[in-house]
Amino acid sequence: MTTDIQQWTLLAIDDEPNILAALRRLFRATGWRILTAGHAEEALSLLAAEPVNAVLSDMRMPGMDGVQLLERISQGWPHAARLLLTGQADLGSTIAAVNRGGIHRYIAKPWNDDELVMTLRQVEERQQLEADKQALERLTQSQNDELKTLNAGLEVRVASRTEELAAANGRLKRNYLTSIKAFTALIEMRGKTQVGHARQVADLARRIAQTMTLDAGTAHDLPIAALLHDIGHIGLSDALLARPLNRLDPDELRRYRQHPVLGEQALLACDDMQGVAPLIRAHHERWDGQGFPDGLRGTAIPLGARILAVADAYEDLRGGRIDGEALSPSEARRAVLAGRGSQFDPSVVDAFASLFSIASPETAVPLQHLRTADLRAGQVLLQDFVSPEGVLLLSSGQRLNEDLITRIVAFEKKHGRALTLAVQVPAEAGR
Repeated sequence: MTTDIQQWTLLAIDDEPNILAALRRLFRATGWRILTAGHAEEALSLLAAEPVNAVLSDMRMPGMDGVQLLERISQGWPHAARLLLTGQADLGSTIAAVNRGGIHRYIAKPWNDDELVMTLRQVEERQQLEADKQALERLTQSQNDELKTLNAGLEVRVASRTEELAAANGRLKRNYLTSIKAFTALIEMRGKTQVGHARQVADLARRIAQTMTLDAGTAHDLPIAALLHDIGHIGLSDALLARPLNRLDPDELRRYRQHPVLGEQALLACDDMQGVAPLIRAHHERWDGQGFPDGLRGTAIPLGARILAVADAYEDLRGGRIDGEALSPSEARRAVLAGRGSQFDPSVVDAFASLFSIASPETAVPLQHLRTADLRAGQVLLQDFVSPEGVLLLSSGQRLNEDLITRIVAFEKKHGRALTLAVQVPAEAGR
């Protein structure tokens, strides 16, 4: 039903005034607005001047009859419902009106008042439903358009925010790893034999891991465990750490073999280190079960710890940590290969050996050693920048900016030493 019934208008057309008068009386109680016309031309004039919802026309009129009139109305005012009053003798003309004028209903004379009013009520309700449907469709389309606009803006904001979060996450990861490297450098200051050892072990463990298939957890935890694998040395004396392993007495050896346990305990309260701690505890276990502290055998040893065992042993041999005599790289490699299947996991030893039979991934990276005066923003460190005392100053992977370069130059001037850094120069900068 309409919300304002005065706006619903019916135009009644008949050349007999008494019929028009009867229709006015009939529709008076409905509240509709009733317009009347005595012939077709008058009806067309009213339609041109007034909004009309429905037309009720007689069939037989002088001049233009009902069929012709309704045909004109269907062409000029298609939204107006068209109804025809017709007698029994006009059946053929009624069929023509249906075909040509597109009438909605025809009503036989003499009509029944209640049926005629009900018929027009149905027309009014149908029109209102159609109007409501169209209004709803327009509202839906408008809301859909607004939603598309909002979604498009949201996608842009989400993409921008995602990019910002990724950049922030990258910075956090770099700072996290740099903090660990700095902490490791402090541990290594306990003695000359320790300087650089953890970073060398971490680099070799990373290269071994790149040739193997690691689960995501191990891939994440291994680099950190490699840097912190000797954190338990904090609990050992300087005198013990200064002596080669083969020259320790039984009591010293017993205390030394506790450092993996001490390392695990040191990380107990760190939520982010719960995957790292087991690798540190097990990095001195042996494939044949003769290692320490738990005597684990074979695959019972975490894969990350098996990789650490090879990398740590190789760097210990090169640094003279085992018996006080530093081996050459080739001699250290042969010693590791000799432990395949006994001390070390055969698959890890094979991965280690493959590093020396194929080009190292790093060889593909254009590395330049530059003086501080040649450093530029955007260059990336390819090697840790370590002070002569062994303290980590900048971590590999750090992208230089103007502020960092200023600090490096200030450090150089303060210590009176000419510095060079291993960096990767962006391709566009090298052209």
